[in-house]
Amino acid sequence: MFVDVAKIRIKAGDGGAGAVSFHREKYVAAGGPDGGDGGKGGDVIFQVDTNISTLVDFKYKRRYFAPNGEPGRGSNCSGKNAQDLIIYVPKGTVIKHAESGRVMADLSGPEPVVVARGGKGGWGNQHFATPTRQIPRFAKPGLPGEEFEITLELKLLADVGLVGFPNVGKSTLISVVSEAKPKIANYHFTTLTPVLGVVKIAEGKSFVMADIPGLIEGASDGVGLGHEFLRHVDRCRLIVHVVDVSGIEGRDPKEDFEAINRELYNFSEELSERPQIVAANKCDMASPEQIEAFRQFVEEKGLEFFPISAATRQGVDALIGAVAAKLDTLPPIKEYEVEHVPFTEVLDRQRFEIRVEEGIYVVEADWLKPVLGMVDVDDYESLQYFQRVLRNSGVIDKLEEMGIQEGDTVSILGFDFDYVR
Repeated sequence: MFVDVAKIRIKAGDGGAGAVSFHREKYVAAGGPDGGDGGKGGDVIFQVDTNISTLVDFKYKRRYFAPNGEPGRGSNCSGKNAQDLIIYVPKGTVIKHAESGRVMADLSGPEPVVVARGGKGGWGNQHFATPTRQIPRFAKPGLPGEEFEITLELKLLADVGLVGFPNVGKSTLISVVSEAKPKIANYHFTTLTPVLGVVKIAEGKSFVMADIPGLIEGASDGVGLGHEFLRHVDRCRLIVHVVDVSGIEGRDPKEDFEAINRELYNFSEELSERPQIVAANKCDMASPEQIEAFRQFVEEKGLEFFPISAATRQGVDALIGAVAAKLDTLPPIKEYEVEHVPFTEVLDRQRFEIRVEEGIYVVEADWLKPVLGMVDVDDYESLQYFQRVLRNSGVIDKLEEMGIQEGDTVSILGFDFDYVR
């Protein structure tokens, strides 16, 4: 099954919590705090695997979570960093942030790309000891790993894209100029998936050609199969527009030519401006008048025209030679510019909601759960640390803005306390 779009959720590992521990050893008085730091959470890394040609695996598994870092331990022992999660995708996969649509990575090369970064480990209580605070009974929780819902889009890496109506001979053409073996039959939509073929020009010189199936009028609006595969033309440096010049199916080649170009324009204005060569196929079944009329029509638009018969190879070598010469003048295959997506730890660690219920100020902030878990409510210095977290995150400023008075009750995740200025 050929699948070229998938939506999945990825989450990097959370950092391990710092430890609250005190050194205890016979004959060693006041050993002091020795809680180690937590380990870093694992990253989510995407890497190209040339043995994969579809995103079908992501249709069945949609959640990919990296492991968390280990918590710190006593004796100043740091927790172990978690292993990274490596996800393999086909070459040409573009990763987009599902909510904003921004491009996060373009997997066009062999280099692995970190898409979600693991959270840093929290500090152990050894870091909070001071001359006046010698017994810190609190530590820092690890930071959460980045979490995204992402869209994977496979956009084939091809130099040349063959476009045209079904049954005009695109599959036959790619089969005679390369080693590709597409299914060929005399009915529409024989080709149901894009087909890649390597066209060899000379020793050490070649280019990749893609047969893009299913383009018909209305393809850019979802008619036929075209809306499934127009994205694969997007990277092509050159378009070879194959037209049945014989009209044996009762269609006008000029109307077909205009219809396909409208679909390219409707899908992407930039794509419609891509260099284009016109291959008038099935010329062995067309009259000289038909060929000449279509030639004049194409050349008036400033495009190169090549009459060919893919089935008999008539004119094919001249077409391929012109394609190779044109490619030498064009820039390399398009790569997408990566746009920065803010870290979730920046977005979510500062996000909170406060509402008043029966005179109680209720604070909701999921990121405070690990912080509360590390706080000893019976220890004054630990509560001071918790108060600093609330102040630095803006929670206290918001409470004061809402008109909280001294003695009012604040409830945070089930922990209730009276507000004191």
